[in-house]
Amino acid sequence: MKKILVVDDEENLRILYKEELTGEGYDVDVADSAESAFKQLDENTYNAVILDIQMPGMNGLEAMSRILHKHRQQAIILNTAYSQFKDDFESWSADAYLVKTSDLTELKNKIRELIG
Repeated sequence: MKKILVVDDEENLRILYKEELTGEGYDVDVADSAESAFKQLDENTYNAVILDIQMPGMNGLEAMSRILHKHRQQAIILNTAYSQFKDDFESWSADAYLVKTSDLTELKNKIRELIG
């Protein structure tokens, strides 16, 4: 079973993504911060990380840089409410950049494209 880590500071989104992606057949873990995500990445192997950008403490772009420094081949999907970060060169390291929406079809399709 493919394993996904969802990193988002909004509890309702973590719950929604976990339910929806589990329903798609993925094993899903959640983290509420970059720091929590780092701990989980040290203890588990993930096929993909879905990473919010705007979070308290370390933002998603900084977290992605740190994740990729340690786990070079990690698939990362930036999933944010803000489209302006798409032009930030730091976001170009991500495998995908998606703007949050209540319809998770695009996210699910991108996950299938990246990890099957």
